[in-house]
Amino acid sequence: MIKVLLVDDSPFIRRIFKNIIERDPELTVVATAKNGQEALEKIQEVRPDVITLDIDMPVKNGLDTLTEIMKMENPIPTIMVSALGDRETVMKALELGAFDFIPKTEQFTGTDLADTLIPKIKTAAKTKPKLPGFEIKPISPIKDKISKKDLESKFPIVAIGTSSGGPKALKAIIPVIPADFPAAIMIVQHMPAGFTRSFADRLNQESLIKVKEASEGDIMKPGLALMAPGGYHMQVDEKGKVLLDQTPPVWGVRPCADHLFKSLARNFQDRVIGVVLTGMGKDGAAGMKVVKENGGYGIVEAEETALVYGMPGATIKARAYDEILPLHEIPGQLIKLIERRLQ
Repeated sequence: MIKVLLVDDSPFIRRIFKNIIERDPELTVVATAKNGQEALEKIQEVRPDVITLDIDMPVKNGLDTLTEIMKMENPIPTIMVSALGDRETVMKALELGAFDFIPKTEQFTGTDLADTLIPKIKTAAKTKPKLPGFEIKPISPIKDKISKKDLESKFPIVAIGTSSGGPKALKAIIPVIPADFPAAIMIVQHMPAGFTRSFADRLNQESLIKVKEASEGDIMKPGLALMAPGGYHMQVDEKGKVLLDQTPPVWGVRPCADHLFKSLARNFQDRVIGVVLTGMGKDGAAGMKVVKENGGYGIVEAEETALVYGMPGATIKARAYDEILPLHEIPGQLIKLIERRLQ
């Protein structure tokens, strides 16, 4: 049995979560707490496997509580529960080491919550919170070897797919990319609507290249990273124009990395470098297979640095990759691959 501690100042929310969690025979709620201080006391008593932690609470809020949890000798995987207005706090929580988050939405009491919450609890129980144990050094491409004509017509495209653990992984890659990066970057991060813009804006503030949430009609270009908006699939047409749609989720997610990878592979063949990072599920594996079939290149994050090895593991199982690299080696390798292709 996976032991869960529920932390929320609302008795109503605690009751909803408890009812949903205990419908699953593999899960049990061992305790509840109405604020962070009470939660820290309960942790010592019941030693839960997973914690769901509200952000906005009296006495001790969720962020301060998470900070204390992450200082423990054996930190407990923690899923934050947030309102839409907590976007910036959610980003800070993910940076501190939260496993993932669940947004409070209008459908908070419906089936969607169970379909999201249960898999996250089960996956979180199998992980150990990971903090970067390596130094990521700034890098620079040798752009003077690349002709302007080639850059305009044949620039490479880096397509990244990621889920749980992705915000921290992307923060280890995008901010170290140099300002004159001669490739376009397209990102699918599994994240609900309303949060991808905040995350993209945060990455933009920390990066030398421009990072933004993608809009319908945006055009790919070197030195620009476009992130699929939560709630929309993102594809790219043969002219490099972004197409967004709300067709049904794939693998339970929207945006879906497979959609992005397949559209890029079809339209840009060997110009595509696919990257699959940490994440639950198997999104990205089928798309990377199409990337490879069309002459593209595939990089998969190594298990030693990934918070969750679902997506990378599925891509390896599909044999849809060229190399498996720890997170801190991926930026430098992207530069080497791109310089080699454009010289």
